[in-house]
Amino acid sequence: MQRLTRRWSLPKLGGCTFLLVVVLACTTTLIMAHGVSYRWRNVRIEGGGYVSGLVFHPAVRGLIYARTDVGGAYRWDRARARWIPLTDWIGAKDENLLGIESLALDPADPQRLYLAAGTYTTSQAGDAAILRSHDQGRHFERTDLPFKLGGNELGRGNGERLAVDPNDGRILFLGSPDAGLWRSDDYGAHWAKVDSFPAVATSSSASARNTWRTQPIGIVFVVFDPASGRHGTPTPVLYAGVSTRQTSLFRSVDGGRHWSAVPGQPVGLRPSHMHRATDGNYYLSYGDEPGPDTMNDGAVWRWQSSSGHWTDITPLHGNGKPPGFGWGDVAVDPSDPKVLIASTHHHYTPHDLLFRSTDRGAHWTEVFAHSVFDHSGAAWTVGHAPHWMTTVAIDPFDPDHVMFVTGYGIWASRDMRRLDLGAKVHWWFQDRGLEETVPLGLISPPQGAHLLSAIGDLDGFRHDDLAVAPLQFQAPPRYANSESIDYAGQRPTLIVRSGYLREPFGPAMRAAWSDDDGRHWQAFASEPPDGDGAGSIALTADGSAVLWAPRHARHVYITRDFGRHWQTVQRLPGTVVVVGDRVDPRRLAAFDPHTGALFASQDGGVTFGPIRGRLGAAAQGHDHVQLQAVPDAAGVLYLAARDLPLLRGDDAGNVQQRFAGLTGVDAFGFGKPAQGRHESTLFVAGRLDGHQGIFRSIDDGGHWQRINDAAHRYGRITHLVGDPRVFGRVYLATSGRGIVYGEPMETAP
Repeated sequence: MQRLTRRWSLPKLGGCTFLLVVVLACTTTLIMAHGVSYRWRNVRIEGGGYVSGLVFHPAVRGLIYARTDVGGAYRWDRARARWIPLTDWIGAKDENLLGIESLALDPADPQRLYLAAGTYTTSQAGDAAILRSHDQGRHFERTDLPFKLGGNELGRGNGERLAVDPNDGRILFLGSPDAGLWRSDDYGAHWAKVDSFPAVATSSSASARNTWRTQPIGIVFVVFDPASGRHGTPTPVLYAGVSTRQTSLFRSVDGGRHWSAVPGQPVGLRPSHMHRATDGNYYLSYGDEPGPDTMNDGAVWRWQSSSGHWTDITPLHGNGKPPGFGWGDVAVDPSDPKVLIASTHHHYTPHDLLFRSTDRGAHWTEVFAHSVFDHSGAAWTVGHAPHWMTTVAIDPFDPDHVMFVTGYGIWASRDMRRLDLGAKVHWWFQDRGLEETVPLGLISPPQGAHLLSAIGDLDGFRHDDLAVAPLQFQAPPRYANSESIDYAGQRPTLIVRSGYLREPFGPAMRAAWSDDDGRHWQAFASEPPDGDGAGSIALTADGSAVLWAPRHARHVYITRDFGRHWQTVQRLPGTVVVVGDRVDPRRLAAFDPHTGALFASQDGGVTFGPIRGRLGAAAQGHDHVQLQAVPDAAGVLYLAARDLPLLRGDDAGNVQQRFAGLTGVDAFGFGKPAQGRHESTLFVAGRLDGHQGIFRSIDDGGHWQRINDAAHRYGRITHLVGDPRVFGRVYLATSGRGIVYGEPMETAP
């Protein structure tokens, strides 16, 4: 048995800590400062990311857990009717744990929760771990695993690959992507490989390829037969499914010691889910691919374990040929084994479908043909049809309460049985509190809306009220991703953004501008002669020119008439991020985030030259470089990287200050000055004197205060901006928990 345990003791969510931190800057002596208490909340978008799994506890009404591919895990709070995030305590160095590959509950102990955490299986990805809780996710203990997990890879909507023995809660099984089957007999604290499991689980047939790379999928579900055992002793019969088109379903009758293939099973498709009905029947969904990226064929099968008989109960067939779509899940009503709900996968013409049967799959009714969707809670969902419906769940205490996941959140019904009466089924977006967007750019201009964002998969949002989920930026254009957004420092209602096009919201121009604070948008008249959209975009301080470095372009381009005419920027490679000075329209800067090369212009962006001197040399050879212009002075730049201290200098290359206490910066930004001071408040997410955290300084680095606590880390912060109109308020872009903002609880700085 391998001992791989690390313990974490965490404060309850909402708690705040007070910490002494130390900073050394070149213009100051060693200074100590107390931390300050902050309140952290999400900017409300409501959903926006792929919820890869849902599990109801079979013995406690209203106890539901959700897992996401990059945004951690959640517990449903029935009293408050909202989701509670459970993994915000994960810090930057453990950001790989925010992709939850699987979750498991103990049917006999509603306090126990297990998360199989790990986002990627690549060699450069961080560790994977089992996170164990004995209080419904309020605190966790951690056991590192000797293999990787792929919470954001192919097959992530399959499952559940982690399971607790319903008769003996000490025992868990975990199916891995590339290391076979593993077993724990001490509540997940220690794990040992089950060497007897068939080798197909680690064969090439149990992998799949997408546009990125070939990925291991392995064992995608483990299912116990509770009726085969008795409480207090290990369950003898259990099943495991391998994502392969070969023989894929295996059974053990001796508690997992030995395994054999289930006879008569279908082959040629990969299983993704298996559910046991209370009458002993089992239901499986299949696809030719593991999903969610693609699926072209599939089926739904019933297996009668008592007789060994298999029955194809697929609601829609392909008339002898692949239909062009597969099947995501087939849920069984815990209170009635005859009732099933099955979801299509990649049925994009016209949209994915949900089917319901009341006779074990002999006949099916299409649910969405008799449904009404309520978009009032998240107005932006009106433009999105349900897709990636890889999990369907029926409440064990209320058969009218049905939930299904999508690529952008969770839909739920409270009146499913109206379908039996020929009436409409009503769906509501059960996503309150579940925020899983990936922000790619944030701005907080000095007038107009407090926050505008560029968002992966959802284009972007304009927030006047941080507690209201608004519509996306008005189309056209509508982008799949907005990747860069900027405002003119001296004309802040003028805003530009760049992204990837999402049809049918043309015209097909991948940059847009607004002169009314993001309320209305116009596409650029044309695009530069090379590049494929998105990339980095910036405005000069007076808004007279736009510089755009499209992705994969050889050059950066400048336009003074929003794309009617383009000019190649001289002596500047196309790989850079462009930065407009906030005060002087003649000044701009640029940096290569992968090499650390810095450039500056003093002729409005027509030509650039290298920034030399100590500032120009500081970032050479470093990656994750960041460069920003200060909001209140011309030619002043702040430079940082993950393995560098924060520097202040000028566009001539002089270093004015070195914030020596900061040994690495993930993100930084500027906010409103404190009362009685003229310097912008400086916010930093990174390492200060060896401590990872989020910090602020109201005196330009003379003193630092930690503003987050052990419960509010949010993985690695990718972007950070302060609000220039609200002292102390800071907006954070996370890598999967949406946009978070913090405000001080203090009445004075």
